[in-house]
Amino acid sequence: MILSVDSLCVHIGGREILHNLSLTFPEGRRTAVIGPNGAGKSTLLRSAAGLCTEYDGRIALNGQDIRCMDRQQLARLLAILPQGAAAPADTTVRELVDYGRFPYRHWFRRADGKADREAVEWALSVTHLESLQNRQVQTLSGGERQRAFLAMALAQKPKILLLDEPTTYLDIAHQLEVMQIVTDINKNYHMTIIMVLHDINHALQYSDEVAVLKDKRIWAQGRPGEVLTADLLADVFRVQADVFTNRLGAKVLCPVALVHPAH
Repeated sequence: MILSVDSLCVHIGGREILHNLSLTFPEGRRTAVIGPNGAGKSTLLRSAAGLCTEYDGRIALNGQDIRCMDRQQLARLLAILPQGAAAPADTTVRELVDYGRFPYRHWFRRADGKADREAVEWALSVTHLESLQNRQVQTLSGGERQRAFLAMALAQKPKILLLDEPTTYLDIAHQLEVMQIVTDINKNYHMTIIMVLHDINHALQYSDEVAVLKDKRIWAQGRPGEVLTADLLADVFRVQADVFTNRLGAKVLCPVALVHPAH
């Protein structure tokens, strides 16, 4: 299931957010989308999910324009976890995850209870939430809550999972926990993952492909180790960075100073 974006232009409130952007997300891979604030990362993700429909250009799933697909059909193939997801008061974790089964339910036909139960159980299992399924979402820690919303998206059983800054506001341990769950889902279930990330080193460690946005366009794309360099950080983020190798043999970029404009 390949997702492609061709000549995408998005204007919101009279302001251009994305300009003539073209990008293909490879099937079964983890793609990180990075860039400075205001580069259009979230808009790209929302457009790809069918949530932002006012655009020029074409977004296609396996060659089919998503504007020709109904919402329920699209939701069976693609799920998104946006920033700042919220749940109704008193909702339990299991009830929240069960909401993810909405694409498979029809008012005129009885839902497949067995398929729904199996999907919910699977989503709870892969996000390690079985012991918390009867807790109210509002009582969970930030990391637990993020896993609950991730499980709700997974309960859709999508082919493609879109994540908009999935580790924002989480401490280091919970960031790594979420990223490892995403990696396991990709590896064990061949789910295509597209994620907006702020942490450059998460993009280096947890993605197979990276797309860098700047000035409303694709600035660079390719393998993380080749694209994410000290020179790119200076050009795109205006920071100087040291490069070193960690104990696992992985490349790490450490920002140390701002790049000041030449006088």
